[in-house]
Amino acid sequence: MLPLSSTIDFSPALDLSIALALGAGFGVALERAGFGSARRLTAVFYLYDMAVVKVMFTAVVTAMVGLFALSAAGLLDLGQLYLEPTNFIAQGVGGLLFGAGFLIGGYCPGTSVTAIATGRQDGVVFALGMLAGVWAYAELTPQLDTWYTATAIPELTLPKLTGIGMGWWALLFCLALAGAAAGMARIEQRYAHRRPGA
Repeated sequence: MLPLSSTIDFSPALDLSIALALGAGFGVALERAGFGSARRLTAVFYLYDMAVVKVMFTAVVTAMVGLFALSAAGLLDLGQLYLEPTNFIAQGVGGLLFGAGFLIGGYCPGTSVTAIATGRQDGVVFALGMLAGVWAYAELTPQLDTWYTATAIPELTLPKLTGIGMGWWALLFCLALAGAAAGMARIEQRYAHRRPGA
């Protein structure tokens, strides 16, 4: 809700209503982009449709530029934002597990809800499996959470790590996005023969 919630006192009901509207809008956007389909989502692993990577990379860069612009304009205090502590080992392993689950199941948490909303049964199965995995992690491996918390680095950011300002990082990521988009277009052309019906 930032920066609105830092200047406007929302009631809990209004908070939930705004969150519901934003979530529904996000779901509609995912479905319109074709990301409610497991086939479209897993196409990235076969290199003939990189739309998922393009959208996610663009979203990251857009958020980065937006946060920098709001901060530079004095509309947002970046110190108010919560940053997840960094644990390279845990997050690396978690990323590999997430990717494997994405490839095998065909969805991520958000897109599985979109699939459920449009009546796809595989989305329901994926979401149930995901919830079972979350429950198993929370109930069966409490020592992992203790280790993660004890070894994590709080509030690690690229500007703090390198001493280079956020504006330069935003510019660098914009350039990286442009280069990556051109590279992914070439990859899609090279592996277009893998597309079903091609």
